[in-house]
Amino acid sequence: MDTSLLSLSLLVLLVPTLYLYTVSTVASSRLVPRNKRICLLIAHPDDEAMFFAPTVLALTQPHLGNHVKILCLSSGDAAGLGETRKKELVASGLVLGLRKPEDVYVVDNPGDFPDSMTVTWSADLIASLLRDAFAPSSSSSSSLPSQRNQSQSQTPTATIDILITFDQHGISSHPNHISLYHGARAFVSSLMTTSSTASSSKNDDDHNKNNKNKPPVDLYTLTTVNVVRKYAGILDALSTLVSATLVEWRKNDSSATSPTSTKTNANPQKDHPSPKALIFMHGLGKGGWLTAREAMTRAHLSQMVWFRYGWITLSRYMFMNDLRLESFGLKQD
Repeated sequence: MDTSLLSLSLLVLLVPTLYLYTVSTVASSRLVPRNKRICLLIAHPDDEAMFFAPTVLALTQPHLGNHVKILCLSSGDAAGLGETRKKELVASGLVLGLRKPEDVYVVDNPGDFPDSMTVTWSADLIASLLRDAFAPSSSSSSSLPSQRNQSQSQTPTATIDILITFDQHGISSHPNHISLYHGARAFVSSLMTTSSTASSSKNDDDHNKNNKNKPPVDLYTLTTVNVVRKYAGILDALSTLVSATLVEWRKNDSSATSPTSTKTNANPQKDHPSPKALIFMHGLGKGGWLTAREAMTRAHLSQMVWFRYGWITLSRYMFMNDLRLESFGLKQD
């Protein structure tokens, strides 16, 4: 019995120690975006805390110089708590490091984007909303033909550098989450189509030729894992690190060893390829898991039913995020 207790005690000490060592390794060896304009696209208030807390906590660190905003496409009004949940989302965003309440915006349009476990949102509507919000110059809705022709001859200027959302599986297979993935891809694809049209209407120099296939906005998606890994908590750290490394190897990403550009201007140029995978792991104390927990338990009070505590304690998404850079290719005419 004494031997069993000793083994258990050693295990209790060893697991957190190994996790914290992995966290320090990731922090010292992985690339982190700097001086970027970043939008986190979510479906419901509390998505930012339940799924993306490690990402938001990492990217909002002041020394990185990023400006992070949250765009939520519903108020989560399925239970009639929409107004309450809007306020909770703002409070949670501030806990996670956003600069100001105005950096959180909620689209309250239940006609187009209802909070529902059975409704798939239109990818075209999501893409249109994102264009209006972040790339108004790409809109073709000008009333005058001359204005339309002018907009088509200009490379679109996006007001964000990075867009982050769910992957095609939506973590929990929620149709609203999955819809964001398809809408975000449609948004970036539309910018690339406009950019291709603009560059083909004039003589390209060598730089434009080399970069015209690069998306104006980098789209990163949160990786869905199987149910065992989902509830493995900190035990999933090694699997996450290995999986992301394999992604980089498979894609032969030379940008994984290139420094992220730190230039900031009205229309930042991406002089270096973007990393194909981003990993964010945080510690167990303040500024890490405890802060992520606070974003749920103190900010999202209306959502704190009993099973949420299980998620906060066991879900690997409360401790770590791995994001994959989406690939795009222009359609040939």
